[in-house]
Amino acid sequence: MLQELFLVPCGLLAFCSVLLVAARIVIARASRNKTYSNVLLVPWRHVGLVLGCPTRTRSGSSNAFFENRIAAAAELYHHGKVDYLVVSGGNRVRGDGEVSEMKSALLRKGVPTDRIYVDYGGVRTLDSIARAKKVFGQDRVTIISQSFHNQRAIFLASHRGIDAIGFDAPEVVLRNSFRTRIREQAAKIKAVLDVYLFRTQPHVEGQKIDIGGS
Repeated sequence: MLQELFLVPCGLLAFCSVLLVAARIVIARASRNKTYSNVLLVPWRHVGLVLGCPTRTRSGSSNAFFENRIAAAAELYHHGKVDYLVVSGGNRVRGDGEVSEMKSALLRKGVPTDRIYVDYGGVRTLDSIARAKKVFGQDRVTIISQSFHNQRAIFLASHRGIDAIGFDAPEVVLRNSFRTRIREQAAKIKAVLDVYLFRTQPHVEGQKIDIGGS
């Protein structure tokens, strides 16, 4: 009996390990040669999609993931690699929270307000990607986040008919990103299962927005 109880968690661990390896391979293949760390090498795209994250850590300090993404997005804009930026996050109330902080941070980096669009419906990466096409009318975008996140986002975009590349924001040192990196492993598994097994549908409600239009 004790042996059987011991075998169950071992079996689950082995199964999860296989899923993780498979998910990492699938996502790596989908994003191969589609991410850039040197801004000078990034192809021009009309729109850059900045994926959201909390502005503060649990301890209340500034979130390096957030700061690095904002810096990368501003760098991309100032080098003329994108004409507009869409900041996408999980705001439930317009004018307050994550995406508003993202826009304010970009303004402080010198990006003009008329070059920034806000997406309040990007609760998940899947939603942000799908809404870039369905709400903002973009089928070619540059995604701006950390490398591990960009890879997963490009994988999701490839299954939504979006030609996506990624500009990698600087990574965060391991001691300040351990929890995020662990969560990302589970997120990779979920992304693959969402596409191939669950057929998870994104939330894309909202009035269509013409970027650069009146």
